[in-house]
Amino acid sequence: MEVRDVIAPVQGELKEFDRYFKDAIKSDIGLVDTVVRYIVKRKGKRIRPALVLLSAGACGGIVDASYRGAALVELLHTATLVHDDVVDEAPTRRGMASINAVWKNKVAVLMGDFILARGLLLSLDNGDVDMLNITSRAVQRMSEGEILQIQRARRLKNDEETYFRIIRDKTASLLSACCEIGAVSATEDPEVRANLRDYGEHLGIAFQIQDDVLDYAGIESNTGKPIGGDAKEKKMTLPLIYAFGAAPSGESKRIMRLLKKGVDGENLKEVVAFVHEHGGIENAQKKAKEYQQLALSNIAALPDSDYKRSLTGFTDFVINRSK
Repeated sequence: MEVRDVIAPVQGELKEFDRYFKDAIKSDIGLVDTVVRYIVKRKGKRIRPALVLLSAGACGGIVDASYRGAALVELLHTATLVHDDVVDEAPTRRGMASINAVWKNKVAVLMGDFILARGLLLSLDNGDVDMLNITSRAVQRMSEGEILQIQRARRLKNDEETYFRIIRDKTASLLSACCEIGAVSATEDPEVRANLRDYGEHLGIAFQIQDDVLDYAGIESNTGKPIGGDAKEKKMTLPLIYAFGAAPSGESKRIMRLLKKGVDGENLKEVVAFVHEHGGIENAQKKAKEYQQLALSNIAALPDSDYKRSLTGFTDFVINRSK
C-alpha cells in the first residue's frame, strides 16, 4: 500500500489545506516570500496534515478548525526541518537544495523562527487554544527526545526503555498531536480525543521502529540513505539493542568495541551482519506489529467510514513500507 492510497479520502481536502498553509506563511518582505515559495514548491507527502484531516473526518467531520490544525502541525514540522538542516549542515532536503545551502544559516534559522511564529499566530488569532496546547507539548517532547538521543549516543549506551522514551518523544509525539488535533476539531468527547491521541502515539512508535529496521535491512536505492547509518552515528536503535541482548557475550563486546572506535567500510558491514544474525531485525519487526495492534485497538470503537479505513490502512503502511 502506498501513501497516496491511504490518504485518498482527503485528497480534495488537502488541496484546501494547501491554501490555508500558503496563506499562513505569506509575507510582504521580498526575501521571506521568496524562501516561502521555495518551501511550498518542495512539499512532501503531507502525511501529517492528512492524519489531522482523516482523524477529524473519522471523529465527526472536517471543518475550518481541522484545516487550521493541519496547517499548524505542518508549519511546526516545516520549521523543525529547516532548523534540523542547519544543525546537520544538510545540503539537500527532499531532493532539492536546503534553505541553509541556498541562503546560508542565518536566513535559514530566521525562516524557521518565522514559520513557527506564523503557526502560533494562526492558532491564537482563531482562539484554537486546545490545538496550541497540544502542539506546544509536542514541540517540548520532540526537543527533549533529540537531546536525550544525542546524550546517549555520546556514551554509546542505550536500553530498550530509553530507546522507547526517545522515539515516543522524538517521532511519535508529533503524529500523536496530529491525530489529537484532528479529533479536537471535530468532537467534544474526551474519550474519543484520548483514543485518537493514543492511536497517533502508537502509530508513530511503529513508524520509527520500521525506520530503524530499514537502516539495517532496507535497500539504499529505496530509502535514499546508506545502510548502517545509525551505527555510524553511534545510535543504539532497537534492532541493535535486540541483537546485543541475544548474542554471546564475547561477540557483543567485540561489536561494542568496534562501535566505540567508529565504524565504516568492513567494520560497518560486520555490525550490520551482527544485527541480522542475532535476530535484531525480526524481533524489532515483531515489536512494531505489537504497536500496530495497539493503534488499531485505539480506533476500534469509531464508526465505520472511509476515514477510519484509511487510519487502519496507515498502520499497514508504516510497518510494511520499504522507504
